[in-house]
Amino acid sequence: MPLYQTLRWQGDAASGTLMLIDQTLLPGTYSEIGCETSEQLWEAIRSLRVRGAPAIGVAAAYGVVTGTQSLRQSPLTEFRVAVVEVCRYLATSRPTAVNLFWALDRMREFCASCRQADSSQQLHDLLLEEAARIDQEDKQMCLAIGRHGNELLRSGMSVLTHCNAGGLATAGDGTALAPIFAAANSGKSIHVFADETRPLLQGARLTAWELQQRGIPVTLICDNMAGQVMKEGRVDMVITGADRIAANGDAANKIGTYSVAVLARHHGIPFCIAAPSSTFDLSLESGDAIPIEQRNSSEITDGFGRSTAPSGVNVYNPAFDVTPVELISALITERGVIHKPTREQIRLHLS
Repeated sequence: MPLYQTLRWQGDAASGTLMLIDQTLLPGTYSEIGCETSEQLWEAIRSLRVRGAPAIGVAAAYGVVTGTQSLRQSPLTEFRVAVVEVCRYLATSRPTAVNLFWALDRMREFCASCRQADSSQQLHDLLLEEAARIDQEDKQMCLAIGRHGNELLRSGMSVLTHCNAGGLATAGDGTALAPIFAAANSGKSIHVFADETRPLLQGARLTAWELQQRGIPVTLICDNMAGQVMKEGRVDMVITGADRIAANGDAANKIGTYSVAVLARHHGIPFCIAAPSSTFDLSLESGDAIPIEQRNSSEITDGFGRSTAPSGVNVYNPAFDVTPVELISALITERGVIHKPTREQIRLHLS
């Protein structure tokens, strides 16, 4: 089991706090921060103190609770309006990860439809229970993805992954790393190549750290080494996570994933995506409609406190790219595996 807990609720609904690992400080410093207001959580999501689509969703659910703590004594109608406003505010933190909007929609709909409470205080307590259910469901989702993904892995395999889709990106064991953890727990010997994942180095700072914490053999490589490592026959499979998957199977994930998928196809290596069913956005026909977050240029020019580019240079810094479904060998969800996914297979899988 992991020696860390990405996020956890501490206390009751009235005065409790959402505790988060500050992932901007890893691997050098392990430190938790407390989010006592929706503004603090908004900043934590935006600045990547908490990141990964499922973890953002769980954090946002708890954020609805912290954001309405001061209104427990207000009229019930006023409280319901405040919940809608908090959800709307938290939804502006990041645009690509659909789990954020899924969790906020669920909290808002729960608040609107709940008839068990006759006071704001009671409804607020019930909102914490709903957030805790989302948290627990995420943990179970990770375990299920691990079980299904483990069926694709053989002892002795080497898996390449991009960015971080482990426990730090979820409330549980992760998505892309969950099959690897499950395989290790079942006695299989699995080795991982972790792309460093520029410009914020989530693979180097987070994935390599997580795998070391769990005793999984890991080799860190620069992003531009992936093709060479594949050419040398060192990679048997690629597994990444996803932040949003369109109805046709096109998948948005951390920038650089598309390049890895192209390289995998060229070298005849299966490219798999592991993500919960909540990551699918069936309202989008294809990946062309997925909004792509644009990050600050300083992440490239002045990453980690040192200038590495000339002042004033033009910068393009999309945080995500979209891998077309034609390059995806399989989608792994908590419900099972979709091999060679199609629009119809996805619809049936989610129905």
